[in-house]
Amino acid sequence: MAIPITVLDCDLLLYGRGHRTLDRFKLDDVTDEYLMSMYGFPRQFIYYLVELLGASLSRPTQRSRAISPETQILAALGFYTSGSFQTRMGDAIGISQASMSRCVANVTEALVERATQFIRFPADEASVQALKDEFYGLAGMPGVIGVVDCIHVAIKAPNAEDLSYVNRKGLHSLNCLMVCDIRGALMTVETNWPGSLQDYAVLQQSSLNSHFEAGMHKDSWLLGDSSFLLRAWLMTPLHIPETPAEYRYNMAHSATHSVIEKTFRTLCSRFRCLDGSKGALQYSPEKSSHIILACCVLHNISLEHGMDVWSSPMTGPMEQPPEEDYENMESLDLEADRIRQELMLTHFS
Repeated sequence: MAIPITVLDCDLLLYGRGHRTLDRFKLDDVTDEYLMSMYGFPRQFIYYLVELLGASLSRPTQRSRAISPETQILAALGFYTSGSFQTRMGDAIGISQASMSRCVANVTEALVERATQFIRFPADEASVQALKDEFYGLAGMPGVIGVVDCIHVAIKAPNAEDLSYVNRKGLHSLNCLMVCDIRGALMTVETNWPGSLQDYAVLQQSSLNSHFEAGMHKDSWLLGDSSFLLRAWLMTPLHIPETPAEYRYNMAHSATHSVIEKTFRTLCSRFRCLDGSKGALQYSPEKSSHIILACCVLHNISLEHGMDVWSSPMTGPMEQPPEEDYENMESLDLEADRIRQELMLTHFS
């Protein structure tokens, strides 16, 4: 005897008519330990996200049933922190893998819409000076308002422009440019760059470059590693230090720049969908870029809620393509070289 099968439309589940929702999972029915183990965040943080994103996730339609914002957020957090649409994750909250995927898309869109609310450079002089003081207190490097670096996130091979996303390791990826402060809070995130672009080329084409070239932060600079080119607003290490001052400068530079390396490790540890352990992101470059940005927004929100970036268990960072030698190019900016020499003479001699 044939058994009739009812196929539920994902849109029917997600949006629904009126206020009837598909609520098989209740936050109040589980422990904090369970929420942390399954979704990576505590109860109050999840309640905050429901309040923040609820209006965007409650889109009335003419359908008969809907998945609540709470359940959509849990589905998305489950994916971000595990990197998988595994059946047990959907079973835990009572939805299918297809609905899980739609939930991730909705929550990602809602977070991306709020990116500028949580990821931004400070605008007032007092906040900028506070950044300088905090970085100076770390390793004695003056004038620093942020550290910059790039990280590759693996994606599936796109249908078009395939070669532009192949990095130097032969893998498809997005090369993501980020700047953080001393706490690990992200102040700039650009996640849309193809993996074939080298770090210095990403920075050269970025809005961050335009921002600093326009002189928005005079007498201040970022710190970048040797994969970037020396600029008047971007201090890089010397490739072959010779004097005691140059060695001290490099040591202070390395200690300060390590903040963003720790931040990357934390991002990959907290959001396993980014670290490649579950495979590449199975989306187009544009959708993958939005998922990465959504995770960065969540990272900053978690810091605002007292979840210290250094308190998360850390795994090793994603394996990055090897850096190339840019020593022959950095001397092209004579003004930048003068500023770095003056910095070493004044503060590290």
